[in-house]
Amino acid sequence: MIAYAECEFIIPTSHSLKEKRAVLQRMLTRTKQKFNVSISEIDHQDLWQRTRIAIVCVASSIDASDRELTHAINYLESYPEWERAETIREHL
Repeated sequence: MIAYAECEFIIPTSHSLKEKRAVLQRMLTRTKQKFNVSISEIDHQDLWQRTRIAIVCVASSIDASDRELTHAINYLESYPEWERAETIREHL
């Protein structure tokens, strides 16, 4: 089963695209290494205090994919340099 989420984050401490990309790249890399998910920025690439990322997990059961996706989202939320504004979840 496939679990999908889009999360929008605000990075209030970022004052340039370079600062935003540093925060974003660090978190995307850590999340990929720690969880069985694919993750990428999908919107707001030209805004320096906002980002929208997509997270996808594929597993043998819907419960397993949903659990892994939830852990990844909670991990991203725990990072103090940004705050989550919105999340959309789907099962495919």
